[in-house]
Amino acid sequence: MVWALPEPFVIDIRVADEAIDAYQHVNNSEYLRWVEQISWAHSVALGLSLGRYQALDRAMVVHRHELDYLAPAFAGDELQLATWIVDCDERFSLTRRFQLVRVKDAKTLLNARTRFACVALSTGRPKRLPEEYRRIYGGAVIVE
Repeated sequence: MVWALPEPFVIDIRVADEAIDAYQHVNNSEYLRWVEQISWAHSVALGLSLGRYQALDRAMVVHRHELDYLAPAFAGDELQLATWIVDCDERFSLTRRFQLVRVKDAKTLLNARTRFACVALSTGRPKRLPEEYRRIYGGAVIVE
């Protein structure tokens, strides 16, 4: 697969019938669900599980999503979704980039970007990134 950036974290997706909408293609909301799914999977792979978030009383919450839908996906399609952390300001936020590709023709179906803000789980108020987040997320940054 040819990716937009090097060293992607990738998950495989097989489009289920339940993801199909009245237009007979994947519903737009499903792409957002996949973006959330891979974000968590990548964080866990880096060692930052929900348990670590709770222990540190910190969470990365969505500040902004940008999704560019380039082509539809259909029931049964085999897809690969990649993510990269492309910015970590080491203060309050980090940004992920995403690329969704259909395996059979290597066509990019979606490009997306999400900016996350750090908050205290206990209050929901903005907080600085803890050292562990700065080290792990900051160390995973792939420069665009």
